[in-house]
Amino acid sequence: MSFIGGFGPGNIDCDDVLKDLYLYLDDESDVEVRNRIRQHLDACSPCLKQYGLEQDVRSLVARCCGGDRAPETLHVRIQLRLTEVCAEANHREFRAD
Repeated sequence: MSFIGGFGPGNIDCDDVLKDLYLYLDDESDVEVRNRIRQHLDACSPCLKQYGLEQDVRSLVARCCGGDRAPETLHVRIQLRLTEVCAEANHREFRAD
């Protein structure tokens, strides 16, 4: 189930919660967004289930990688590419055929 227009639990929709899940897991979101995501997860079982899966994957990767940390340049490149992909996807969604 996806709430439209930010009116899901915590006044944030499922798509936004799932988009920012890794920032939430890594404690990299601001306090207001973090609180809204927590409220959403407390009331939305599909998102909570996805949160649990992502948390399990994160723990598995941490165990397997021995706590190695990716270089900051990689982090920046990944964030840039994710932004580009999201922009491309949004452009395709709104393009009239």
